[in-house]
Amino acid sequence: MNTLGRFVAAQLDRRLEPEVVEAARTIAVQLGGCAVLFYGSVLRTGDLGGVLDFYVLRGSQVQPGFMSRHLWPDVSYHEIAIGERLIRAKVATMQLDTFAQAARGEALDTTIWARFVQPVALIWADGAATHRRIAQAVGDAAITAARFAVLHGPNQGAAGDFWRALFRATYATELRVETPGREDQILSYDRPRYDALLPLAWAAGGMDFRQSGTELAPRPARAHVQALADGWMLRAPIGKWLNLARLAKAAFTFEGAARYALWKVERHTGLRVPLTRFRERHPIIAAPGVLWRLWRRSAV
Repeated sequence: MNTLGRFVAAQLDRRLEPEVVEAARTIAVQLGGCAVLFYGSVLRTGDLGGVLDFYVLRGSQVQPGFMSRHLWPDVSYHEIAIGERLIRAKVATMQLDTFAQAARGEALDTTIWARFVQPVALIWADGAATHRRIAQAVGDAAITAARFAVLHGPNQGAAGDFWRALFRATYATELRVETPGREDQILSYDRPRYDALLPLAWAAGGMDFRQSGTELAPRPARAHVQALADGWMLRAPIGKWLNLARLAKAAFTFEGAARYALWKVERHTGLRVPLTRFRERHPIIAAPGVLWRLWRRSAV
């Protein structure tokens, strides 16, 4: 195992709250998963009162339908009672093979390697072979992200300068609406981690660079830079259309969408809207009524 591999393994195997582990395993069984990854804001902050972000990966024994195979991931919302605590989780589900391919940068999508270069924990895997495959994929995500950080970053600078430029570029490509400085919030949770990760990923990916203290200067070959630029030219326009297509798909296939939306409304506004059978079965049709109640409440 190389240095990047040891770094990734230590990150993946971090200790987690028992409630998180039990909830993840329960959801994995429900969805036929072979592994569960935990990422996002709750992993960084530890606030179990929020919604946890899980990725459930499926092995080859579970064959996805046409839409799931070509427009991944599937998205669902779950509430799992563990003792006296209710764990809420937004879950993305996709094939492990597809996840590994996207992490290597072999897909036009940017979401996998951009997400999983950030902190992630492997909550559960169904065996040592699956664990190794996921560790390899997360390492590949770091290498892919670090390569594109060379394209978008400065000629020379601190690791944070490269990551900051990369995240800004991927936000624009993915049609994400982020507040200014969002990338700094992400980096601030664990700056030493990002400082250590970039040179490790460059070294593992065969990138020539020089380091002097905290200053890094990549020395890519001209052909390598051109290949990265050509790759980005393909990803930049198609990323927005992929996001729009996923939003359209989620509007009709997001399991638990109404329950998730009403919880978000109550958490952020204090307005409790009952989850009726109609709202649960027809969240899109019911949405205008909920928005009307919010407007009336704010107008009082």
